[in-house]
Amino acid sequence: MKNLVFQALAEAARAGESVSLGIITGVNGSSPQKIGAKALFYRDGRIKGTLGGGCLEAEIQQRAIQSLRSSIPTTFDLLLDHDFGWDDGLICGGKVFGVILPNAQNAGESFWTALAERKTTLVWAVNEDFSLTLAGADAVAAKNRYRETVTPPCALWIAGAGHIAQAVAPLAAQLDFQVTVFDDRPALANRDFFPGEIALKVGEWEEFAALPLPAAPSFALIVTRGHRHDALVLQDWIHKPFHFLGMIGSARKARIIFDHFTKAKIATAAELARVCCPVGIKIRSQSVPEIAVSIMAQYIEKRAELADGQEVSTAAKSELV
Repeated sequence: MKNLVFQALAEAARAGESVSLGIITGVNGSSPQKIGAKALFYRDGRIKGTLGGGCLEAEIQQRAIQSLRSSIPTTFDLLLDHDFGWDDGLICGGKVFGVILPNAQNAGESFWTALAERKTTLVWAVNEDFSLTLAGADAVAAKNRYRETVTPPCALWIAGAGHIAQAVAPLAAQLDFQVTVFDDRPALANRDFFPGEIALKVGEWEEFAALPLPAAPSFALIVTRGHRHDALVLQDWIHKPFHFLGMIGSARKARIIFDHFTKAKIATAAELARVCCPVGIKIRSQSVPEIAVSIMAQYIEKRAELADGQEVSTAAKSELV
């Protein structure tokens, strides 16, 4: 899944369309958006992305269009108090700081495409003079108005292409996971059930054991057609360094499989403790879409733990320097 603002900038560069890029570079107190939030402002009033909506975004849009007309970059420093946000109910009480970059498309299509695709870890920055730079992850940047590290998305491997996977996979892709679905049934693991951004692997389960994990932090979900197939996948995946491994089923199912793995010395108690079964947060889900939401809510939480631990950024780790 590409970053939509970066993708829109690449499209604007390709079309030669002038746009202003607004970025929140700092926040004090409560605000509707975080550092790194971005929006594109077009001459005709269109907006792609968001800086928080309401009067805040309307104020920045006005400044962005003025900046576009003058071609002069600028900064903003807005207090979200009672006077500023009363009409829109935006009384957060915090302050937001940011930059507005007119004609941001002039950085070039390749510049923004690289950030949109996130094939490797990249660092891009808004310099003191409002110019833009793009470098590799090991680059040491000088003092900037804004700097952001953009990383490849986390991977999600899903074993099973049935109704649960068919609901989870597109939702996970929308939530910025790089999704691969595995199954031994070509009748299910195909484009009739999964959109194009989902990678599909069809073959015997034993064949998948040799596949290496992606370089990005990886997550796994086991939702095959039955206990036997779940256990078949688990005996391989439990030894892979997934950040989080979930399996569909009941607590009873987990006990049966875990007891078998322990007695057969397939896995240690420590390895089994890493498996979450039943997977998903408890929201009294019943329908397949509800189950998919409960599962992905848990995976979002686990991914956020990585970001909190500074091991990885889910999409973009931003910092004001």
